[in-house]
Amino acid sequence: MAEQLKLVYNEAYISKLSGAIFSKYNNFPQAIFIESVFSPEWDTLELKQRMRHITLCLGQALPAEYDKAIQVLKDAIPLLIGHGLENLIFPDYVEIFGLNNWEISILALELFTIYSTSEFAVRPFIMQDMLRMMRQMEDWAQHDNHHVRRLASEGCRPRLPWAAALPDFKRDPKPILPILSKLRADNSEYVRKSVANNLNDIAKDHPELVIELANKWYGECSHTDWIIKHGSRTLLKKGNSQALSLFGFNQEVQTEIHDLKLSQDQLAIGDSFTFSFQLNSPRTTKTTSTKLRLEYAVDYVKANGKRSRKIFQIIEKLFPSNQDILLSRSHSFREMSTRKHYPGIHQLTVLVNGMEKACINFRLQE
Repeated sequence: MAEQLKLVYNEAYISKLSGAIFSKYNNFPQAIFIESVFSPEWDTLELKQRMRHITLCLGQALPAEYDKAIQVLKDAIPLLIGHGLENLIFPDYVEIFGLNNWEISILALELFTIYSTSEFAVRPFIMQDMLRMMRQMEDWAQHDNHHVRRLASEGCRPRLPWAAALPDFKRDPKPILPILSKLRADNSEYVRKSVANNLNDIAKDHPELVIELANKWYGECSHTDWIIKHGSRTLLKKGNSQALSLFGFNQEVQTEIHDLKLSQDQLAIGDSFTFSFQLNSPRTTKTTSTKLRLEYAVDYVKANGKRSRKIFQIIEKLFPSNQDILLSRSHSFREMSTRKHYPGIHQLTVLVNGMEKACINFRLQE
C-alpha cells in the first residue's frame, strides 16, 4: 500500500506546492526547496517518511518566525484544493514546529484539516496537555464544518491506524465520550464513520463500556443505530453475547450446518477456493423467520507455526424457518500488504450468531 501511496509526493505536486507558497511569499527559495526535497535518498523513502522530509525542507525555506511561516501556509493551502493526502504536510508542519505555540497551532490545524486531515498532528498536543486539547476537541465537535467535527473524533481514537496509540485513552477512554456523545447523530456520514471507528477502538480494550453505550443510545435514530452497529463490529466478530443480543441475534437458536465442502483441500499461496455448506434453519411448527448472522473464520498459519484467526461476514438477514439453504463463498490467498501467507494446515470454520457450527482443514502450499 505505502509503496504506491508514496507516489502522491511527486515532482508535479512539489512543483505546485512550491508555486503556491511562492505566490504568497515572494522570498520563498523555490529552486533550493525543490532540490532539497529530491535528495539522493528520496526514492528510498516511504509515504510518511516523504511527508516528514518535505516538512523539514519547508522548515528550512519558510520564515524562521513560526507565526509568519504558518500564515504563509494558511494562505497557500487553498490553492492546493483537491490534494487531500498530499496536503498532510501542512498539519505535519504544525506538529513538528508548533507544539509550543498552541493558539496559533490550533487555528492552523482547524483550517488544514478541511483541505486534508489533522488527525495525526493533534495527537502530540493531546499527549502534551490532554485536558486542554480535549476541551478544544469538544468545541470542534460542534463546528459547522464536517471536516472539523470529524477531527474531534478521529484525532482522539485510541488506536488510530498509521499513528502512535494513545496509551492514556487505551487505559481510560472516558475523556473521549463527551465528544462521541455530541457526534452520535451527526448528519455527515464522514463524521459518523469516525465515531463508529472510535467506538470500535474502545471496544478492543473496554468492551463493557461500549456495550453500556450501545444499550443507552441504540434506538435513538437511524444515524445513531448505524454508528452503534458499525462500532460494535469487533464485539460481534468475537461473538460477544450482549452485542449479538442487542442486534437481535440469539445464540441459542437451533440451527445446523451440514455438508461443509471445499472446492480443493490443497492450494498454493496466491490461489483461491470456494466453500459451500447447507444451512438448516430452525425447525418450528409456526410460520416465522429467524435473524441470523453467518460468518466464516480462517485460522491462518503464522510465521512461527501458530494460528491466527480472521473472521469474515457471509450474510446477515432474516431466514425463513423449516428450510434447508445452500450457501457458498470464495476466499483468496493472494498476498496482501496487510496479510502475508505461510504454508501449513489452515482451518475454515462456519459460525452462526457467533457460535461455531462446522469446520474443515486444508493445506496451503508455497
